[in-house]
Amino acid sequence: NEAKSAAAASAGLTDGEVRKIDMAAGKVTIKHGPMPKFDMPAMTMAYRVKDKAMLEHLKPGDKIKFDVDGVGGEFTVLRLERVK
Repeated sequence: NEAKSAAAASAGLTDGEVRKIDMAAGKVTIKHGPMPKFDMPAMTMAYRVKDKAMLEHLKPGDKIKFDVDGVGGEFTVLRLERVK
C-alpha cells in the first residue's frame, strides 16, 4: 500500500518553518517543533543539509517537514519536503 508507506515515512518527519537559507555554507535555519528522537524541545536552529540542492527551491517562511540525523557530530537534514 503506497499511501500507507508514504504516511509512515512522513510520520518520522518534524514540522518546521524555514527562517534563513545559507547556500554558501549549505545550511538552513529552521523553526521547528519538538524532536522526540533527540529529546529536543521546540527551537530555532541552523542545520547543515546533506545536499545543497535541497535548498534551491526553499525560501524563508516555507512550511516544511524534515528529518535530521547526527552525521559526524553535527545535526544534518537528510530529508526535507515542502508542505503545500
